[in-house]
Amino acid sequence: MEKRRLGKTDIQVSRLGLGCVTFGREIDEATSIRLMSSALDFGITLIDTAEAYGGGQARQYRRNTLGVDDVREASSEMHSSEKIIGRWLKASGNRSRVVVQTKVTTNFTRQHVQEVINASLRRLQTDWIDLYLFHSFDAKTPLDEGLEALTRAVEQGKIRVAGCSNFSAVQLRESLAISSSRGLQRLEEVQPPYSLVDRSIESDLLPLCAEEQIGVVSYSPLGAGFLSGKYDRRSIPKGSRFDVIPGHADIYFTDQKFAIVERLRRKSAETGHSMVRLAMGWVLKKQSITSVLVGASRPGHLENAIEALEMDFPDEWVREMDGWGASSDGPE
Repeated sequence: MEKRRLGKTDIQVSRLGLGCVTFGREIDEATSIRLMSSALDFGITLIDTAEAYGGGQARQYRRNTLGVDDVREASSEMHSSEKIIGRWLKASGNRSRVVVQTKVTTNFTRQHVQEVINASLRRLQTDWIDLYLFHSFDAKTPLDEGLEALTRAVEQGKIRVAGCSNFSAVQLRESLAISSSRGLQRLEEVQPPYSLVDRSIESDLLPLCAEEQIGVVSYSPLGAGFLSGKYDRRSIPKGSRFDVIPGHADIYFTDQKFAIVERLRRKSAETGHSMVRLAMGWVLKKQSITSVLVGASRPGHLENAIEALEMDFPDEWVREMDGWGASSDGPE
């Protein structure tokens, strides 16, 4: 599989990356391990996770935000994604073959960042993290303190490159100004959502990344599975992402986004390509995106992503789908 240089760094990332948010949440450990092994066989070497990803956290989210205490996850283990990846890395001996990316959720103070990096290293059973990201902007912590903490971690050899997820262009520009003026580690990667139903990064974040040579690793090319066409307003499949994390419905269940799904359905019938392949192929045609993270619950989903990467996708299809338009923000 094609690999691309991530911004100005010396890290090469595969054109497709494996998003591991579902590990221990929608899928069990055995399935997660099969997916990582299959991904590596396909040439997918970028593995994305976060300290916040876990079946235990998903249950906690519903309890705290919805007042619902039930079990919908494959596992109740906290931090199950990092832990499953760590157990696989140790058992398989594949650490040197993959690029591991994880994130700190919130509270970017020096002490907290140091503690959570050390905790992620233990869970991942590795001596270093290739890409370490702020999961989202934290207005409660001075950004310069967070950048100081990441700079220290790079100097200690615990992480190779720092980045951010879910930052706006304004927030990223602020971080770059601080790094330049203070001589601190620069954020070399952004990880935003990007799909036919969430194109908010096109107006300002993508141009800024191109100007500053910052790598873009986008996630949710199918809008958390919304663009597969399996959801409607009346019912949500049990065990699906919208069932485990109900907040997704609040984001995607709009008239405009359902209209895009129907246009995609018609395009699928016209071309003979699945909705999934078309939606993912559209994102992969965007040269401003360095790598695209794909989630999966079985190896067949990875095969769909590979087919989308390799399919003939005419420029006229891209222009037509560009005209559909959409913007959104949502949980992972």
